Amino acid sequence: MMPTNSVKSATPSMTAESHIAMIARPMVKPSVRGRGSLQLALIMQAVAMVGDIMSVFLAFWLGYALRYRLELGGEVTEDMWSSFSTFVAPAFAATTIMLVVFPLRGVYQIRQKLSVLDYVPLLVGGYSLVIAGVIILAFFFQFSPSRLIFLYVGIFGLGFMFAHRLVAAFVRRWFLQRGIGVDRVLIVGEGKGGRRLMQAMLGNRGLGYRLVGYVGDASRGDRLNVATERGILTCPRLGGLDDVGELVVRLHVDEVVVVDDGKGDIDIKRVLDECRNTDAQFRIVPDLLQISLDRVDFSEIGGVPTIGVRDASIRGWHAVIKRTADIIVALMVCVIAMIPMAIVAVLIKRDSEGPIFYRQSRVGQYGQHFTMIKFRCMVNNADQQWAEMVKSMQGGDGRLFKDPNDPRMTKVGKTLRRYSIDELPQIFNVLRGEMSVVGPRPPLQREVDQYDEWHMQRLLVRPGLTGLWQVNGRSKLAFDEMVRLDLYYAENWTPWLDVKIVLRTIPAVLLGRGAY
Repeated sequence: MMPTNSVKSATPSMTAESHIAMIARPMVKPSVRGRGSLQLALIMQAVAMVGDIMSVFLAFWLGYALRYRLELGGEVTEDMWSSFSTFVAPAFAATTIMLVVFPLRGVYQIRQKLSVLDYVPLLVGGYSLVIAGVIILAFFFQFSPSRLIFLYVGIFGLGFMFAHRLVAAFVRRWFLQRGIGVDRVLIVGEGKGGRRLMQAMLGNRGLGYRLVGYVGDASRGDRLNVATERGILTCPRLGGLDDVGELVVRLHVDEVVVVDDGKGDIDIKRVLDECRNTDAQFRIVPDLLQISLDRVDFSEIGGVPTIGVRDASIRGWHAVIKRTADIIVALMVCVIAMIPMAIVAVLIKRDSEGPIFYRQSRVGQYGQHFTMIKFRCMVNNADQQWAEMVKSMQGGDGRLFKDPNDPRMTKVGKTLRRYSIDELPQIFNVLRGEMSVVGPRPPLQREVDQYDEWHMQRLLVRPGLTGLWQVNGRSKLAFDEMVRLDLYYAENWTPWLDVKIVLRTIPAVLLGRGAY
C-alpha cells in the first residue's frame, strides 16, 4: 500500500513535444513564505545583536563596581574616584566599534547550523579588536580614570556574550524539537547514503530538518525503516523522479537532497531544474559521502591527503572510558543487588530441580566465545527441547527466536524473565570484561551462522546487559532492525548515550515491554 500522500510516477517515456512543453512551462513558485530555519536564524541573530549591546554595558557596569565599589585591583583614593557616568561614553564607543567589527568578522552572518563553540574564534577575535579600539581612543582622548576596568570589561563582556548565545542555543533547540523553524526536506534516492541521511534527520530533531519522505524506485517498496536512538522509524516513499516538482510545491519542501549512489539511476540535472522551477534549495550527497562522517578518518601521508573509514566499533580512549564506567557500575550493582540475588537464588531452588545459574556459550566481541551467566528460568532439559520447538514454529526468525508462551519456562522463571531479573548475574561477566553494561545482545553461535555479511559488524562491539534494541521494542523487533540499532549505537557512541540508554532501560524493565 502506498502512503495516502503518495504520488503516482509519470510515464517514463516522453515525446519531443512534451519535453519542449516541460522546458517552456512557466516557473511554478510555492506559496509565498520564508524558509523556517532562515526566519528562526534571523530572529536569533537579532536577539544576539541586542544581547551583545547589553553585554557591553553590563560588563562596564560590573567592571566599574569591582574597581570602584569593591576596589578590586588596589585602593581607590579620593582623587582617583569617578562616577559611572564617566564610563558611559566609552561604553557607547565600544558598542559602536562592535557593531562595525562584528559584522565584518562574520559574527552576525546567518548560519542556521552554527554551534555555540563555532563562535569562540569569532567572538574572541572580534571583541579583542573592540577593546583594543576603546583603549586607543582612551589614549588619544587622554581618558584618565582607571584603565584596569577595561580588563574587566573584556573578560565579563566575552562571558556575557557566550552566556546569552548558550541560552539562545537551548531555546533554538527547544523550538526545533517542536517543529518550529525547521526546513522541510525531500530526499531523492534510497541507497545506503539515503538511509544514513534519513537516520540523521529522523534521529536528531535538533538538526532543524523535518523529513517529509523520499522519492525512489517503486519496486524497492513504499517505505524505508531506519535505526535511530529513538528506535526504528519509517520514512515513506512519496513517488518517483517525475514527481519531484509537484511534491516540492504541494508539500512546501524547502530543500531537496539528492543522494548519488554511483549507479547513474538519478538524473541529477533534471532534479536541479525542478528545484530551480520551484525555488527549493538543492543539495547533493556524492557517492564518496555515503559513509557517515563520524566514520571518516582524514589523514595525510607525506603531504598527500588520504581518507579512511573506521569500523563500527568503540576504540581508543572511548574504549577506556567505557570500560572504566562498566567496572564502576558493576561494582555498585554487586553491592546493591547482592541480597536480592540471594533471595532469587532461594526461590529458584525451591521452585524446580536444577542448578540456580544457567551457563551458556555466547559469541562476544570479535567473535570470541565466553560463558554467559544467568539465573535459570527454565526446566533442566530446556536445551534438548529447543530443537523440536524451532522445527515446529511457524514463521519467525531463527536468529532471534523467542516464544512468549515457552512451555519450558518455570513458574518463578516467567517472572524473572519478564522483568529481566534473570540477567542480573551477567554483572559478573561485565567485571570479567566479557560484557559491557550497554551494548549489543550477545548472540549464540547458531545465530551467528545465519548472519549476513553486514550483520557481522555488530560483533565489533562488546555485548551488553542492555542496549538500544532493549529500550526500543526488545523481542518485538525484527532481527535486521535490531542489528541497525546496534550499528547505530556503535557509530554514535558517547558516554551520555550510555546514560540515556540505562535511564530508559529502567521503565522498560519495570513495565516488562517486549520481554519473554
